[in-house]
Amino acid sequence: MTKPHTAPIRSFTPTRRQVLGLGLALGGAAALNLVPALGQMARADAAVPAAAQRIADHFSAVKTMTGEFVQFGPRGEQTGGKFYLERPGKIRFNYDGPSKFQVVSDGQSVVILNRKLNTSDLYPLSKTPLKLLLADRIDLSGDRVRSVKEEDDLTTIKLGDRSVFGNSMITMMFDPKTYELRQWTITDAQGKDTTVMIFNTREGVNFAADTFKIDYTANRELNTKQR
Repeated sequence: MTKPHTAPIRSFTPTRRQVLGLGLALGGAAALNLVPALGQMARADAAVPAAAQRIADHFSAVKTMTGEFVQFGPRGEQTGGKFYLERPGKIRFNYDGPSKFQVVSDGQSVVILNRKLNTSDLYPLSKTPLKLLLADRIDLSGDRVRSVKEEDDLTTIKLGDRSVFGNSMITMMFDPKTYELRQWTITDAQGKDTTVMIFNTREGVNFAADTFKIDYTANRELNTKQR
């Protein structure tokens, strides 16, 4: 992928909620006010376009990937860093800057580490929209597909699973020619969006054995001390 044209990244320490926007937006009771997108649209009760499933299958075949990311928060805040992905279920985000944030999924759980504040928050991967992004195969059948929008320069696939993470959703945007993932947006239960753009990506890479390791003992001890 080519590097996106964005404004210079300001010095910015993300809040816990903004870190959650990478894919940890947990379900809630609030309803989303969704404005139907323009263009060719396929909803859950209609057949998903074959081109969209081909794109999803292509991305599912990417078993490892690394690159850089820029994150845009609900109020336009920007931060960035490097990411590492291994399918199924594993991802790691290392934030730039003084926050020393890390978000790591080991395939079962997701941990948010703030080394500056010495905090560690743990969540089940199955309760986050990251589960859909990191699945072994992105399956567009069934009612998980909220919409598919096909344009000349972009194919947008919106997925949700109300039974798992409520009204939170993930919208993935792909290049329709190369099938490459360009960005994703997490919409939380309050309807607020956090977008992650990825660039300078490499596929088929090998990672160290501890890249996606979560230290559950350290997490438990740290949270016990803070009670």
